[in-house]
Order: sequence, then structure tokens, then C-alpha cells
Amino acid sequence: MGGQPESVVRRLRDGMAGGVLSFPLTSFHPDGSLDVEGFRTYVAGQLAAGPGALFPACGTGEFFSLAEDEYRQVVAVAVEEAGGRVPVVAGVGYGWAQAARFARVAEEAGADALLVLPHYLVAAPQDGLVAQLEQLAARTSLPLIAYQRGQVAYTAASLTRIARIPGVVGLKDGHSDLDRLQRLTLAAPDGFLFFNGAATAEIQARAYATVGVPAYSSAVHAFAPEIADAFFAALRGADHGAVDKLLRDFYVPLVELRDRVPGYAVSLVKAAARLRGRPVGPVRAPLTDPSPTDLADLKTLLAAGLDLVGASL
Repeated sequence: MGGQPESVVRRLRDGMAGGVLSFPLTSFHPDGSLDVEGFRTYVAGQLAAGPGALFPACGTGEFFSLAEDEYRQVVAVAVEEAGGRVPVVAGVGYGWAQAARFARVAEEAGADALLVLPHYLVAAPQDGLVAQLEQLAARTSLPLIAYQRGQVAYTAASLTRIARIPGVVGLKDGHSDLDRLQRLTLAAPDGFLFFNGAATAEIQARAYATVGVPAYSSAVHAFAPEIADAFFAALRGADHGAVDKLLRDFYVPLVELRDRVPGYAVSLVKAAARLRGRPVGPVRAPLTDPSPTDLADLKTLLAAGLDLVGASL
């Protein structure tokens, strides 16, 4: 746990090359309270599947709904369960002052690095986006990975500036604008980390790889690591037939189901994990759990996806 930025970057790079990045769900009891032991069991299962790194308390982990003490427990459990086997990158967000407070908690809990989620509500100019990272970097010793999504989108000139901020080591992209992303990768110094953070990253994984960003996070890993790992192996092995089949018969229908209701990018993932007996519980407001009709469609799709890779529900 912890360590110098160079060591963390090396471990992250090795992890990205060897497996998908896991963004674990946060477990809640039926009454909405934090289920620490359920989360511990769930994270142990995620780690057993061999991800390249663990990103607790991020978007999929409902960072936006966690109280500070709950966040502390979630990060601490992730660090304990990882036991140094993979890097643990905790989410932080809101404005830089709040992000710095969560960063202190994550550092005390033993996290290796931080994923800086998009700031809250307002649009901001490029100078402000750079300053946001400068302010946070000055207040933590942990390496930072910037996340561009929503109202955060860096220009190549800004990427050059943030890459010079001590401690900023990488960028997660959720915009899927490959023209912009190519410009960013060309502007970045050697060794700067990039990874695909689209909502269902496998859909665009081949396209991202063409601009030099082969690493990606996987929401599917949160509930069906067998499918996520099969896709990863097929993609890295250039088995285009297997990639196409998984995309056509599982990932594309999953995205179509996800797009039915706002927030399903998290809610469906959690529902699918529950279908497989994982102790993750419900989502918290403002998210809502899937309707009975959508849940039935999800169960059918999940069973079909698992059948594709020889696993069972």
C-alpha cells in the first residue's frame, strides 16, 4: 500500500497490461446503511478474478452518496483485502477543498493513488480545470489520475500543463472523442498513463487502442468477471471473431438496456451482481433499482452472456 509515485505508476502500468481495471460496487444493507462485511466479501471476489487494479469509491461505487466515515471504511477494506497485490486507487471529487479532505482520508486508509472525479455542477475554463488539479496536488502526497467526463474535457495544451503538476500521473477518459484523445496522447510526456473509462468500455476498446489507449475499466467485471476476462483475452489475442460475438450478443444489448433509464450505468451493474448472489444490496438515491421488466431482461441477457463464455448464473 502507498509508495512513491514512480512505483505506483509502474504497478499501475503493469496491471493495465495484464487485466481489466476493477471498479467495485459499494455494498449497502436493504435499509441503505453501509454493509462493511458484505463489501469485504464482494471485494475478495473481485480480487480473486485477477484485475489489474482496484478503484473503490468511484462512480460505480457510488462515491457521490458516501459519507466521509463510510468512505474511510470502504477504502480501508479495499486496501486490506488487496494486501498489496494490486494498486488501490480511491475516488475523490466535488471541489478541490472537499477532494483534499477525502484525499487525506484515503491516504490514512492506505490507498496508493487517487482518481479525481469531475468537479460538481459548474462548467469551467481550461485554466480553472488545471488549477483544480494544482490545488489538490498541493494537498496530498498520493499520485493523481484525472478523470475527464461530463463538464471536464482537457485540451492538448492543458494536458501538457497538468502532466507537469507534481503527482499527476495519468488520465481516465470518459468522452470517447478519439480526435481529442489522440491529441492528448501526443501531447503527453513519456510514461503518462491513459485508460478508457467509457460507461461500457468494451464497446469502444478496439477504437481506443488505435489511438494508443489499450487499457480500460470494466463495469462488467463488477458482476461477471468471467465475461470481462474472456473479452479482454480475445481482444489482446486479436481473436476478432470472439470479440465480435461478445459485442453483438452481450455488450451491445447491455448498452441498449442501460440506456433505458438514467443511472442504469450503476443500477443495472448492481442488480446483475445481486442476481449472481453478490452481497452488494440496493443503490442509494438519487439512483433507483431496475424495474421488474428491466430486471427480467437483465437476467436473460446475463445468462446468455455467461453461456457465451461457459459460465453459469
